Amino acid sequence: MRRRRPGRRLLPALLLLITLQGWGAALVLDQALPAYQATSTLAPQALTSVGSDTMNNLMSLWSEAFLTYHPALSVQISGAGSSTAPPALTEGTALFGAMSRRMTTGELQAFEARFGYRPLAFRVAVDALAVFVHKDNPLPGLTLTDLDAVFSVARRCGARQSAERWSDLGLTGFWANQRLQRYGRNAVSGTYGYFKASALCNGDFRSDVNEQPGSASVVQAVSQAPQGIGYSGMGFQTSGIRALPLARRAGEPFVAATAANAIAGTYPLARYLYLYLNHAPGEPFAPLQREFLRFILSREGQALVLRDGYVSLPASVAARERLRVP
Repeated sequence: MRRRRPGRRLLPALLLLITLQGWGAALVLDQALPAYQATSTLAPQALTSVGSDTMNNLMSLWSEAFLTYHPALSVQISGAGSSTAPPALTEGTALFGAMSRRMTTGELQAFEARFGYRPLAFRVAVDALAVFVHKDNPLPGLTLTDLDAVFSVARRCGARQSAERWSDLGLTGFWANQRLQRYGRNAVSGTYGYFKASALCNGDFRSDVNEQPGSASVVQAVSQAPQGIGYSGMGFQTSGIRALPLARRAGEPFVAATAANAIAGTYPLARYLYLYLNHAPGEPFAPLQREFLRFILSREGQALVLRDGYVSLPASVAARERLRVP
């Protein structure tokens, strides 16, 4: 287990205003969030996290900054996908399970069968899945039914037929006869599960969706394929792609993939990101668990959420989560 070198302490003055690039609007960190103050000195031990690929970089940012307050710690983070978090918590190979979705009933039951209680879930950030096309693609937007036609073989969300060419989505001229090239995440990913549930009404994906091991891979593939379309976390947007505005149904206005729309709940594919941990009811929190959660839910921790391209929690939501960590 490799010890990460602590970085320089972040300057509080720099955390009060952070501008997100690529979200379509600036978002100001909620100044009602409290500054982090360590309440205990942590002994040498490992901060271990297993889970979401979407949250992998965010977990690294949090842990690196946390080490500036607790330099005796070491850190090990694995981000192969959200479905790897529940077994890691159940088997005791990780203190934290990072998940870009809620645990399923089966995952909760497997944990409860082992310990007699369920794991705790904490909301730690807001993410929004984006549907990306190549930067030169002129499509103005899509409905969730359109996404059903593009990605699903079952079309449970009401699409009458599959979308095979860009003309099926309304494009003309050069684009009309171009066949869609579809990209998405693999089944181990929470992003895959969330998109399947929210955009495909739990219908099965088409077999020709090119599954990628990470969100960055989806973005890279779409940027290199003019006919490409793919989905991933909104924080992975680059200059070579464009996030399509989305509408829940035909006739409604398209909503841009922005931080403000995600946190307001108007963007159709917004979600919370979670940290799960094994904590027995009525027992005190382990010092490392308590301190790390308090840091994440602080002004400094939520500033790093913005830095990584996600949406920070409003102070009111963060306060409710902090009350659960006495």
